Amino acid sequence: MHLMDTEPLTKLDPSYSTVMRIEGVLALIPLLIAGIALYVAAEVPAWVPGIALAIAALVLVFYLPMKRYRSRGYHISDDRLRVVKGVMFHADTVVPFSRVQHLDVEQNPLERMFGIARLILHTAGTHNASVTLPGLAHDNAITMREAIRAHVKRESL
Repeated sequence: MHLMDTEPLTKLDPSYSTVMRIEGVLALIPLLIAGIALYVAAEVPAWVPGIALAIAALVLVFYLPMKRYRSRGYHISDDRLRVVKGVMFHADTVVPFSRVQHLDVEQNPLERMFGIARLILHTAGTHNASVTLPGLAHDNAITMREAIRAHVKRESL
């Protein structure tokens, strides 16, 4: 185990949990439509889809986003980035900056609305060739990208 693997992780921006909750609400829309269709078709009593929707809402809007938020974090050092994620399937990925080929900062419309972004490191090789760190404040993502880019530039000289 590398010494850096014991360093405390930096938590993601708190707005990221809000974004995940909104994504959970959006995922409920097809279930709501299906429940309404079943009720209108008089196939099931109204409480059946209502209970299913309530359970799905509890899981997708409250439980999973908080579990996912708490299970994620990162640590950046002078020469590498460590990204930790996973509720059921845990992943602890260390990306040496010397392996980085290019970097992206991306935002979808919801992330842009909340001022967060994803930092994506594309590396040489095929295993984990792209490592994504979501839930960063946009300015922080830009700063990290530029710091990593400067390191990569020094390495290539």
